[in-house]
Amino acid sequence: MLYIDKKQKRGFVMTNENLKKLILTALFAALACITTMIMKIPTPGTGGYIHVGDAIVILSGVVLIPWYGFAAAGLGSCMAYLIGGYFIYVTITFVIKGLIALATGLVYRAIGKSNKMRYAGVLLGDVIDIVFVAGGYFLCEFFIYGAGAFESIPANIIQGVGGLVISCILYPILISIPNVRQTAVAAGK
Repeated sequence: MLYIDKKQKRGFVMTNENLKKLILTALFAALACITTMIMKIPTPGTGGYIHVGDAIVILSGVVLIPWYGFAAAGLGSCMAYLIGGYFIYVTITFVIKGLIALATGLVYRAIGKSNKMRYAGVLLGDVIDIVFVAGGYFLCEFFIYGAGAFESIPANIIQGVGGLVISCILYPILISIPNVRQTAVAAGK
């Protein structure tokens, strides 16, 4: 074990379990960044785009503990916008995507007591994503674009539905990986 403060034997203890959580968090952040940056479909009105990164945002909330999911989803998604030159959306994206993963993780843990209910937790996470993305970006964009922000709502709903489909496809694949399954199932208990 590694202690941050060796004299007091307090602080963050680096165990194998904590190391796994940090590695999974970094991997999900990287996946959120990459999947947000690839396969961009431009949207009218705000100059934004539809992407598949929301599936990873949802799954980071499911697989990781809620605050780790928040960090992975928020950092990964906002890094994609930072790298892509969408500077105005960096902070907004960090908060919205982080909150989606956090809320999804909390819902998944609250209801995911069985395999069937874990799938329901993923689906509810998808609904949370659609509401937070469409509503959250609308609220933020309203102050930037005024009434033009209404134009982004349909595209954000489409993006959320895409995230729903992709996360439902990826969830069983991810759960088949032993370390990921152990983390996600333990979180649902």
